[in-house]
Amino acid sequence: MSGGLVDSHCHLDYLERQGDLAGVLSRARGAGVGTMLTIGTKLREFPTVLAIAERNVDVVCSVGIHPHEAGNEEADTQRLVELARHPRVVGIGETGLDYFYDKSPREAQRASFATHLAATRLSGLPVIVHTRDADEDTARMLGGAVGQGPVTGVLHCFTSSIELARHALGLGFYISLSGIVTFRNADALRETARAIPLDRLLVETDSPFLAPVPVRGKTCEPAFVAHTARFVADLKGVSPEALAEATTRNFFALFPKAAIARQAAAA
Repeated sequence: MSGGLVDSHCHLDYLERQGDLAGVLSRARGAGVGTMLTIGTKLREFPTVLAIAERNVDVVCSVGIHPHEAGNEEADTQRLVELARHPRVVGIGETGLDYFYDKSPREAQRASFATHLAATRLSGLPVIVHTRDADEDTARMLGGAVGQGPVTGVLHCFTSSIELARHALGLGFYISLSGIVTFRNADALRETARAIPLDRLLVETDSPFLAPVPVRGKTCEPAFVAHTARFVADLKGVSPEALAEATTRNFFALFPKAAIARQAAAA
């Protein structure tokens, strides 16, 4: 696919530990990926995430604590806001609720999510939400946060119900699709994907996880977002170029600081 794709959610620090980050970035650029958002999942590892963004003009980052880590790290609103002032930090998260794996106590997950939502409001940056088997609490907490003041964000790697998707869209959130949408058993997700308005859709890899068809079984990397984008374009009945243009436009509408960061780094 030519030009302008965004991988709106990847974990380049994980790929760096595997020893071929330069190759990963080169292959992404060769696949037409113009921007990558690498995600913070632990505050103790945030300096590594930030350093990758600082070294690469086409990479920006987020700061946050994954729900799996909510029992190991305590979120602090002011610290999140302070770290988010860095010019390469464009979002808060990933945060949210994961009741499937339950790697952290649910009470700790909810407390951490609430803190991130407060940081989102104070910083003015969008929140990046992970939700799995937690539709009711996710909907309730997002609705409560929006009711307290301006909050924007994205439900990333979406696999939840169409009802949660509609609720999030109604709150002004975006929905991001990963390679899961290409999986053989993902019929329900494909129906949801067809229903998401094109102007509220993002695409991602969540690399190094969840490599899409036709590269299932490989270590996922940002270049593979091109496969997901082609698949979603077909689902939506639009050309790959139109899908790339729309999802890139949506990304910079949701993450306007990303455009500023790229312009500043290129100057």
